Amino acid sequence: MTTLATVLGVTGVAGLATGLGALPVFFRHRVTHRVYDAALGLAAGLMVAASVFGLVIPGMEEGTLRAVMVGVLLGGFALLGGNYLIPHLHAEYREWFAEGGATDDDVAVMEAPAEDPVAEATGRSDESDADAGTAADDAGILAERETSLRKALLIGGAITLHNAPEGLAIGVAFASGLEEVALLLAIVIGLQNVPDGFAFAVPMAETGMPNLRVVWYTTLSGVVPQVVASVFGYSLVGLGAGLFPVSSGFAAGAMLAVVFRELIPSSHGHGHADAATGAFLVGFVLLVVVDAVIVV
Repeated sequence: MTTLATVLGVTGVAGLATGLGALPVFFRHRVTHRVYDAALGLAAGLMVAASVFGLVIPGMEEGTLRAVMVGVLLGGFALLGGNYLIPHLHAEYREWFAEGGATDDDVAVMEAPAEDPVAEATGRSDESDADAGTAADDAGILAERETSLRKALLIGGAITLHNAPEGLAIGVAFASGLEEVALLLAIVIGLQNVPDGFAFAVPMAETGMPNLRVVWYTTLSGVVPQVVASVFGYSLVGLGAGLFPVSSGFAAGAMLAVVFRELIPSSHGHGHADAATGAFLVGFVLLVVVDAVIVV
């Protein structure tokens, strides 16, 4: 029986791969829209191949076609429903878009500040009035903290929608005693986490956040939701064998919904559709080859 520590370690490593995708933020001024769209296409190709070869087929081998297809539909519609019900921000190159009840004001707070709001508030205050200056400082700091919290919640909602189903599938696979399937899932999910992290980090860096913090937050965006979801899936050990086909289908459906609702539309329409399509094919072939090598 696989231990919880093993589940945490394997899922954590897969999540850490997200941070690798954030490293180009140190050279983000060289990241053109073509490169960004190609990265989205690469992520889409990896995710489609991972959905089919890493989730749907193993699920059908361990269960029935009906169970897996029910999971696919549940996962896809859960992702679509979450997009409408959970306020979050969708990143695209150097822009953010509000979804699920988020507003244009939420998009505005993601823009890089032109000046330090605390300093600006202090500058406007009467230097001779110390109490007024202190109040302005406190108000500026409080507003900045509230804005940071709002950013974290909005971005966290989007990340959880995308990454949690994948961690759930890994955890349930371990709970079902399917160690080889779980390891395969971790590898293919880790691969697709790299361009996923890149797609998240580039617009995040444009908010004015320091590069090291962008890398840190991007890494956490992959590790935390996937680890938490995997632990939850592993805790269902008593039902594990019966849940894996549905949970693998659920993760596949959610990933496919992300590809067709977000990645493909976001990577087209900017004049770089050929680059995105070519990268999609490369990503698909890459993951199929990796899957075949691991299985052999």
